[in-house]
Amino acid sequence: MTTLDEAVALAEADRGLAVVSTLRADGTIQASLVNAGIVAHPATGDPVLAFVTYGRVKLANLRARPAVTLTFRDGWQWASVEGTPELAGPDDRPSWLESADKLRLLLREVFTACGGTHENWAEYDRTMVEQGRVVVLVAPTRVYSNG
Repeated sequence: MTTLDEAVALAEADRGLAVVSTLRADGTIQASLVNAGIVAHPATGDPVLAFVTYGRVKLANLRARPAVTLTFRDGWQWASVEGTPELAGPDDRPSWLESADKLRLLLREVFTACGGTHENWAEYDRTMVEQGRVVVLVAPTRVYSNG
């Protein structure tokens, strides 16, 4: 059995690059690339997979059909993580997201968990607000691989 840590470790050299797949209204799959990492859930402390997005299609799919799969790879070795997404952003306010400042800090935490660094955090924060970025937290329900 593959663990969440093992799945994410596959993409360590690529800063957590993963294919994220969501379900369209017509039942087909919409896929794109994101950087994902592991963070502690802000309310429970449980390890969850996290990424940041502002893609209209991906967010619409996640809101309407809350299921997501992320696939990490290193060469021909791959691992997938399935789960239910929880959104935290300007238009998605779970009960534990009490303030804009908490969202600002969560966006930074996810960015660094994905291997990101920034020389000007104020600029980063401003860009996240301007773009309406949303944190996607995924509590894994299934993790599997070809290894």
